[in-house]
Amino acid sequence: MRVTRAKCIGLVAGAILSGQAASAAPPPRHNDSATAARIKAIVQTMKNLAPNERAEQRCNAKALGVITREQKGFRPDEIIAYAFADVAIDKGRVLARGAAFRNRGEWYRLSYQCQTADEGLSIASFSYTIGSRVPKDQWAEHYLVPQ
Repeated sequence: MRVTRAKCIGLVAGAILSGQAASAAPPPRHNDSATAARIKAIVQTMKNLAPNERAEQRCNAKALGVITREQKGFRPDEIIAYAFADVAIDKGRVLARGAAFRNRGEWYRLSYQCQTADEGLSIASFSYTIGSRVPKDQWAEHYLVPQ
């Protein structure tokens, strides 16, 4: 499927603003000029990131949305892709085997694979596995901060 620039921008901004994952559905229509300005600013901020950083941030946003939508009882508010292992990024493909996410004040291990497209502004594929809760005595060692 070919994604137009406008559709891609709408999907990315919508995902970031709502915390939800982008999908192939058309972007919401915004008649509010303040909302349109926020979306434009988010997309510009994403474009200003280095390509690898943009891919990682976009994949982290995807992970937040997917976990919220698919995992009953989870409402993550933070992801650290490098918590337990370095992140591998190559040509828009992000492999975060040692990630972690915060859910209601507790941290959980996470592993994900993500392929970005459209210069890192959209997601071509995404898969993940949620691991065990991280004991509080390991938080500082792995950059996991309380709320």
